[in-house]
Amino acid sequence: MADFEALAQAMGDLDEDTVKEMLAEVMADGGSEAQQAMAACQKGMDIVGKLFEEGEYFVGDLIYAGELMTDAVGILKDALVKGGSEGPKTKMILCTVKDDLHDIGKNIVKSILEAGGFEVLDLGIDVPAEKIVEEAKANDIHIVALSGVLTLAIDSMKETVEAFREAGMRDQMKIIIGGAPVNAQACEYTGADAWTTSPQETVKICSGWAAQMQ
Repeated sequence: MADFEALAQAMGDLDEDTVKEMLAEVMADGGSEAQQAMAACQKGMDIVGKLFEEGEYFVGDLIYAGELMTDAVGILKDALVKGGSEGPKTKMILCTVKDDLHDIGKNIVKSILEAGGFEVLDLGIDVPAEKIVEEAKANDIHIVALSGVLTLAIDSMKETVEAFREAGMRDQMKIIIGGAPVNAQACEYTGADAWTTSPQETVKICSGWAAQMQ
């Protein structure tokens, strides 16, 4: 069994060689412990965030950590979501909402969703509600994932849900929100259908919706 505490610390220390070596060991048997490894990497990202808040890490370190996390997802993703890439792909929208410029979490979720068999229309960052509604209508999309790291992103998520309602499309949409400030209360406030802070849980929820839409 892998030492997941050591993996989390290596991620927190931005020790790329150790992280990749440990993940390669996890995947050596086909990735039976990939879920635990992913959780350890996320725990390591929490360490990075804490060190940034304390002034020990800087913006460049955050960017590097995001790149390392993306690489980690790339190593693990086939084991995280097995068999999801077969058959027709369900199209969905993913974006970071208006007034939020963070994309590390969004990019990680995108990798996992694509491994899970979704065709992801990534609208990028700082995306206004009207743009999301417009793209959903133009591309006949019925699943939308909204990401945000800043607290003010919650209001932008609420605006997006309201924009779908005003467009007469809310009943045809499934909307999931995710990111650091998201919780059950935020989900109720925004009017979204689901919330999560886990990339794997995002895939699980969206896959359930996709199955119902077949």
